[in-house]
Amino acid sequence: MKTPYKNIYNVLKINRLIVLAVVICALATSTFSVWMVFTTNKNAMNSAFAINTDGSIIPLKLVSQKENFMVEALAHLELFHNYFYNIDASNYEKNLEKALWLGNSSVDNLYRQKKADGVYNRLLQYSLVQKVLSIDSQITENNGSYGFTTTTIFEINRGSIIDTYELLSTGNLIMVYRNFPNNPHGLLITNYFENTLKKLNDESRKE
Repeated sequence: MKTPYKNIYNVLKINRLIVLAVVICALATSTFSVWMVFTTNKNAMNSAFAINTDGSIIPLKLVSQKENFMVEALAHLELFHNYFYNIDASNYEKNLEKALWLGNSSVDNLYRQKKADGVYNRLLQYSLVQKVLSIDSQITENNGSYGFTTTTIFEINRGSIIDTYELLSTGNLIMVYRNFPNNPHGLLITNYFENTLKKLNDESRKE
């Protein structure tokens, strides 16, 4: 007895369904794989890991590090401005050396310019005491880069005369490796510039 031939249209229809099912499964598998890679990468980007004393891995969330960035940045700026401007004949070399660790060549260039202008020689010659009274920094973020504006108020004691000044300075902050104790916050000041320096009278200080 001869086997009857199957309807060619039914065969093609079944084959088309099989191909369609394979394609759908492949797309679903690919989509799941891409999602898994994206999720894994996102978790890795938001996490760092440390090794505990018992050898276990401790996840550290970078989100919390970002939240602490402003605190670190403000502390870094306060440390720098204290080192750079809170100086006298006995400590200026040590303080300026510490300040240079916290900034790049823009800070070093400013230091060299002040040295060439005789700022530190006058400090020694007249036994001047330059004391920082307050430091107020504002930090802004733009597409992942951080800029700052700092208002530093300091006084210069010339013995019988004490003059008070307000300095407005600007710059940027970038993240670098921590280097304790030279750079404990892991930040570096770039594009540092002294914008304005004005003498304050007694009235402006009371305001």
